[in-house]
Amino acid sequence: MDVKTKYKAKKVKAVFFDIDDTLRVKDTGYMPDSIKAVFKELKEKGIQTGIASGRAFYGIVPEIRQLEPDYFVTINGAYVIDHKGLEIFNDPIPTDIIEKYIDWCHKVGIDFGFAGKDKAVVSKRTKLIDDALVPVYGLCDVDPDFYKTNDVYHMWTFEEVGDALELPETLSKDIRFVRWHVNSSDVVKNGTSKASGLAHVLDKAGLKPENILFFGDGPNDVEMFDYVGLKIAMGNGHGTLKEKADFVTKNVEEDGILYALEELGLVEKKLVFPQLELENAEGPLVVIKTNLGAMKLQLFPEEAPKTVANFLALARDDYYKDVIFHRIIKDFMIQGGDPTGSGMGGESIYGEPFADEFSEKLYNLRGALSMANAGPNTNGSQFFIVQNHDLPYSEKELENGGWPKKIAAAYAERGGAPHLDRRHTVFGQLVDQSSYETLDKIAETPTGPADKPVDDVRIESIQVINDEDR
Repeated sequence: MDVKTKYKAKKVKAVFFDIDDTLRVKDTGYMPDSIKAVFKELKEKGIQTGIASGRAFYGIVPEIRQLEPDYFVTINGAYVIDHKGLEIFNDPIPTDIIEKYIDWCHKVGIDFGFAGKDKAVVSKRTKLIDDALVPVYGLCDVDPDFYKTNDVYHMWTFEEVGDALELPETLSKDIRFVRWHVNSSDVVKNGTSKASGLAHVLDKAGLKPENILFFGDGPNDVEMFDYVGLKIAMGNGHGTLKEKADFVTKNVEEDGILYALEELGLVEKKLVFPQLELENAEGPLVVIKTNLGAMKLQLFPEEAPKTVANFLALARDDYYKDVIFHRIIKDFMIQGGDPTGSGMGGESIYGEPFADEFSEKLYNLRGALSMANAGPNTNGSQFFIVQNHDLPYSEKELENGGWPKKIAAAYAERGGAPHLDRRHTVFGQLVDQSSYETLDKIAETPTGPADKPVDDVRIESIQVINDEDR
């Protein structure tokens, strides 16, 4: 996400969402649990929320209503209400246009339907119609004369013609098609759209388009994308919409809305810190056997894939066999992995130094396994294990410095080397008490010049334990 997009987010005072394939998957009804948390946190931050949908209010499923949005821009902007159900905008299609549309449908041989304020109806009962509308509105009544006694806010086509279907000029000057289903288009009054409905909300709320962030996925979101200050397209969205988007997020099933809002800084990132939840960690374990004892470590391939792959390949090739810990500093760390024992050697499996892999989830806590380097992106074979017990910083100081609250607390409780974060790649963590005892025993080793142990502390072997072997 670029700096310009993040700057736009600073102006956001309200977030509006499409429903189908944005908040939830239309075909299955799946809505991620993260959506509830998103609405709750936005409200806590004083950011208003709204729904902007082609659906009528009665077609908005209960789990969406339970999110308690501040506004509902419904029926493609023709009917707008607030969270109390009070009307903000009401713009039905004139009867004469409806009658012209019905006559045209009869002439070309297609079926039709109407969206009223309180119900949807269809011109007849067919499987094609039910396949399109039942997932949205349930089984609709058959009432081709509905418009004579009720306001109609948009209409539908039901056909197998697709985008080849065109309105005659006598109708296209007043209404247009917005395709939403393989066998159906919304028939919307010209000048009416989600964007025009939103404009009435902004008038009421005293907001400007630049204050609005909108999430959408389909062709009926194009006008919204042209109107609002910040637009996010879902990963599963229409190609045209993605081209107009400030940012394309992940799919619905991948928590795309949460991900985008986290990246924009509008909600706090819900990070899982694997070093603090080792019992749930996935990935290989390794046992470093030394002449002073063994240390078992959990590796984190998801967060540091190249680093873990490098370490595992070297370990399996016995690259580290009989290699010493050439630098030991009590109350700091133990460093090894250089076959020359000088601290100047070692090579990665890539044949050249490789890039750092910094993760927001991993930190140089006590017991962390990290890569030694000679500066940015100079990783080879050398590594160190953080041994420090005590920290010169308080938990509050670390929080104020930008460390996550849980990590600041872990540093204060366990110790570590926070000054190495974002400078050295963390890719593993000691997993049990006996490993820490070995670490501390190694750290007590007497050292001479350049912090090199007087008596060698040697790696006898590194055993790799894969997930399936646990």
